[in-house]
Amino acid sequence: MSEATPTADYSYINQPQALKIIAKIVSYILHPLFIPTYVFLWLVKRFPINFDDITQQGLLFKEISVFINATFFPAFAVFLLWRLKFIESIYLRTQKDRITPYIITMIFYWWMWYLSRGFTDQPIVLKFFYFGIFLTTVFGLLINNFIKISMHAIGAGTFLAFIILTCLMYHTFLGTDIMIATFLAGLICTARLMLNHHSTAEIYTGFIVGVICQLLGVWIAL
Repeated sequence: MSEATPTADYSYINQPQALKIIAKIVSYILHPLFIPTYVFLWLVKRFPINFDDITQQGLLFKEISVFINATFFPAFAVFLLWRLKFIESIYLRTQKDRITPYIITMIFYWWMWYLSRGFTDQPIVLKFFYFGIFLTTVFGLLINNFIKISMHAIGAGTFLAFIILTCLMYHTFLGTDIMIATFLAGLICTARLMLNHHSTAEIYTGFIVGVICQLLGVWIAL
């Protein structure tokens, strides 16, 4: 689910074309639907011992499964909604267009969390992460009734909060990872502002929602 074109409600600042192109590239690479896949790959890289009971083939299968459930299916659903003319744009320009995609993504994220409850061969932190991203779709849908909350900012807040919380749970300090995650979170939020797709309030709200939902995930799901 992606955000596009400026809306009349936002103060329009004409940015140089080169910066707009960079901002669009950042928006695609750091799209919120990719966040679960990035998180899973980060865990495999940083905490490989938690996947010792899985063969390389099995691990690859799980990585693909995360991508399919968290990224491909929700994105494909949006594509179908657009082709069937249930939504005006594949970029989800309006709050109305976002309602059904939120609900569809909510279902997939709930399913990922439901399955994670029985995980014995994967990091326990995935349980609160999946529950947290499920909550982001719930709160995102509710807040969408009032403002066009930034999905990208939700993803940024989710990713940064998860890395920090994971470090706390494993009693380890990955300063470089936290710094990079902080930089990327700022980068994606800045990109959305540069493209005039959101107001600052919608960016801040999205980021805060992402962080709070991960905290609630720890509190409720573990």
